[in-house]
Amino acid sequence: MKKNVPSDIEIAQQCEMRHIETIAEKIKLDADHLELYGKHKAKLPLELINEDKIKNNHLILVTAMTPTPAGEGKTTTSIGLTEGMNKIGKQTTVVLREPSLGPVFGIKGGAAGGGYSQVVPMEDINLHFTGDFSAVEKANNLLSALIDNNIQSKTRNLGIDPRTIAWKRVMDMNDRALRDITIGLGGTANGIPRQDGFNITPASEVMAILCMAENFEDLKTRLGNIYVGMTFDKKPVYARDLKAENAMAILLKDAIKPNLVQTMEGNPAIIHGGPFANIAQGTNTVIATKTGLSLSDYVVTEAGFGADLGAEKFLDIKCVSAGLKPEAVVLVATVRALRHHGGAQKEEYNTASVERVSAGFANLEKHIENVQKFGLNPVVAINAFPTDTKEEVQLVQRKCEKMGVQAIVARGWAEGGEGMKDLATAVVNEIEAGKNKFESLYDWNISIQDKIETIAREIYGADGVDYSKRATADLKKIEQLGLSGLPVCMAKTQKSFSDNDALLGRPTDFRITIREFEFAAGAGFVIPILGNMMRMPGLPAVPASEGMHIDNDGKISGLS
Repeated sequence: MKKNVPSDIEIAQQCEMRHIETIAEKIKLDADHLELYGKHKAKLPLELINEDKIKNNHLILVTAMTPTPAGEGKTTTSIGLTEGMNKIGKQTTVVLREPSLGPVFGIKGGAAGGGYSQVVPMEDINLHFTGDFSAVEKANNLLSALIDNNIQSKTRNLGIDPRTIAWKRVMDMNDRALRDITIGLGGTANGIPRQDGFNITPASEVMAILCMAENFEDLKTRLGNIYVGMTFDKKPVYARDLKAENAMAILLKDAIKPNLVQTMEGNPAIIHGGPFANIAQGTNTVIATKTGLSLSDYVVTEAGFGADLGAEKFLDIKCVSAGLKPEAVVLVATVRALRHHGGAQKEEYNTASVERVSAGFANLEKHIENVQKFGLNPVVAINAFPTDTKEEVQLVQRKCEKMGVQAIVARGWAEGGEGMKDLATAVVNEIEAGKNKFESLYDWNISIQDKIETIAREIYGADGVDYSKRATADLKKIEQLGLSGLPVCMAKTQKSFSDNDALLGRPTDFRITIREFEFAAGAGFVIPILGNMMRMPGLPAVPASEGMHIDNDGKISGLS
């Protein structure tokens, strides 16, 4: 008889949460350090960051192989690893991104971990949480309103050419109908008609700035550096020219503070910021990571999607900018993803096949090689599923061993911290061996083209890079604006090493195409957009929202 397995939300709702003050005590914080949001959530002050402590503590990055559409469990593994680390006596905090409502109601559902490796309160974290996303959205759209108000003004007009405006509005929902719109219709009282569009909130440069800022003053400076567009006489316009940065910062005065919650086993979790890794930098805030490292001996953090996206950006952008030095990398793999890259169709993901797993290993192999290029030897976490077979798992372990890499079965979903002690021990051993010496893939001072070429060839395995006419024109503008010394944040499909969703496994003999660029002068990077990538996703044919319910007592079901 088939066992009835409870859903993630059912498991989370059964958890007896501790008061957040109890969680704070574990990292030597008293109630005066907390800005309470009810009993189970709190904001932390920025003054907790201590650079001396950061240098002495240990940062662990969790990334993954190229995922299936449902993901391979990086967040679950990150939380489970944190539980396991604490179980073996290593004081550890997990630092994660905040979920976006787009994926929550779209295809992936909730994003607070899974099974018995979750952060709680799960419903709050997945929904409005402490209002950070709303604040980012409002700050972003305030700048949009100021831009259009300036264009409308007869007395204070900066001469902005509406055709050059690069700044878009945002909302935290998947809504493809808003990608390209016309605004200002309905007569002179309603503004100047122009073409506009929406990005999803995690793709907002305000979100990127929030995640890259070191402190409140840095936040204001970065907001002021946002590139808006050009005047009719070809001069660049920035947010500071509209005197926008202070008002935007005011809207972010609480959002800049990281959020303290808890794991299901009562360990501290800091959750802050939420950019996607396919269209943005894909990591939590610098402030959150540094807060965690100031309060804990070990910090586990994750970067979105596969290592070709989130990990590359974490290492080449965030770590270089913030002076962070990770000492270990956990590379999450699943047998089902290996089957996928070995040729299995969606309906065959749960069908055992040593042959497909063997063929699909080429994808994991490339990710291992990529991590090693940063001077870091990963530990592979095989996120366990009930349909895995002993033969398939042992095959992965043998192949990893030949590459000098341990592959440990991770049972965090089913067993919580108890099922992650082996992985935790392997990670600690990797750190204590002292052989990992992080170094970035490229020097920020080389040209934008050379940075893109380096990532394309070294990380993706491409033969080279092609540029559209628009992208070529954008490159000239990057040079004119003095942005050539910034790192690049590639906007690329998460489904393949290439810019073609259909090329699974470890593709060869391909080139990537840069369609256009966006300029995140405030955040401090340039965004090459590859292929057909969109910075406003759409909903799937059957959105996850259709399976959600709430009863008269406010109890939610179907969130995961």
